[in-house]
Amino acid sequence: MATFHVELVSPEKLLFAGEAESATVPSVDGEMTVLDQHAPLMAVLKPGVVKIVDANQNVRRLFVRGGFADVNPQGLTVLAEFALPVEEIDVDSVDSQIRDAEEDYRDAKGFNEKQAASDRLVQLRDMRAAAR
Repeated sequence: MATFHVELVSPEKLLFAGEAESATVPSVDGEMTVLDQHAPLMAVLKPGVVKIVDANQNVRRLFVRGGFADVNPQGLTVLAEFALPVEEIDVDSVDSQIRDAEEDYRDAKGFNEKQAASDRLVQLRDMRAAAR
């Protein structure tokens, strides 16, 4: 199968750069799988897992939140606001953070404070779901 270049970058570091046979990306318009010679497009990411099958059939799964995916003639670039290999998600820590966020939501006073707590809770639950 033909390969194409894929890069997945977060503000902290480059998480993947190499040749891939396919990459599946969670976009706000739905999950999309990119193959070699894919039509150019730009997509907004939604929280979820990017799955990359490299040229050696190794599968990498990375949880992403926020950002963009850019498909162009040079390949696929994923610019994520936050990204972490799924195997590095500490489920116990996330569960603890969820409990704290639920308490913050209950204790929130104004609309903005409640919305911020709700957003944090959704992000943590998305990360927890990705770890399964």
